[in-house]
Amino acid sequence: MVQQIFQVDAFTREPFAGNPAGVCILPAGSTEERFQEIAREMNVAETAFVVPRGEEFGLRWFTPSAEVDLCGHATLASAHVLWETGILARQREARFHTLSGMLVARRAGGRIELDFPAEPPEGCAAPDGLFEALGIETPLFVGRNRLDYLIEVESETVVRRLAPDFRRLAGVAGRGAIVTAGATDSRFDFVSRYFAPSVGVDEDPVTGSTHCCLGPWWSERLGKSVLSAWQASRRGGALEVEPRGERILIRGEAVTVLRCELLV
Repeated sequence: MVQQIFQVDAFTREPFAGNPAGVCILPAGSTEERFQEIAREMNVAETAFVVPRGEEFGLRWFTPSAEVDLCGHATLASAHVLWETGILARQREARFHTLSGMLVARRAGGRIELDFPAEPPEGCAAPDGLFEALGIETPLFVGRNRLDYLIEVESETVVRRLAPDFRRLAGVAGRGAIVTAGATDSRFDFVSRYFAPSVGVDEDPVTGSTHCCLGPWWSERLGKSVLSAWQASRRGGALEVEPRGERILIRGEAVTVLRCELLV
C-alpha cells in the first residue's frame, strides 16, 4: 500500500506562509523510531502521524529531534488532509486521541476550528538565564503553564526585534518561551513569537498550542471573549481564539503545498 506524506501550510490561506507541517497517515503498528526518522527527514517544526482507529484517529507529533505533547498547527494540518483526501467526509468532525487527550477539529465556514484544552499561565519567577537568552530587560509579566513560559513585553516592536541566543535558551527548563505584547495593527488584539530550541525548534512560525495559553490570558486582560492574534515570525500567521472555560477554540486556515509518496 502506497503511503502518502503531505506538507501543509497552517494558519494561512497563502502557500509559503504560516507554519509548514508534515502529515503522514500510517497503519497501526508503526513504530516510534520510524516516526522520528520520518520527522527528521521532513525537517519542519512538527510532523504529524495519523493512525486510523475505526472512525477516529491516533495522532502524535514529532519535531526533527523529539516528540511533543501538544501541537496545534500540525493538528489543523492533519484534519485538513483527512478532509481533502476524502478519508474523512467534510461534514464530519476529526477526532484525535493524543498525549493531551481527545482533540477535535471541525469545519467552520472557510476555516478549521480546533477544540483544545486551555492552558492558562500562573505568575512565576523567571528561571536563571531566561531573560538574558531572550534579550529582554524589563518584562511586564512572567508566567508558566505545564508547557511553556509566557513573557509579556512593553510593545509589539520589542517582540519583533527579539534575537534570542538559542543555545543559551535551550538550557532553560521547559518546552519553550512565548513572548507577547498588545498589537499595534487594529486587526489584531495581540502578537507573539515562540522559541523552543530545547525540542529542536529555534522559532516556530505559527503555534496553535501556545494560544491555549495566550488566549485565556489576553481574554482576561482585554475583557474579550473572541480575540484575533498574529504570530510575528518571518512567515507569520493569523489565528482566532475563543476561550471557553477549560477548553479553547482556535480557528485558522490551511493549504496543501506538497503531496509525496513514502518509499520506505
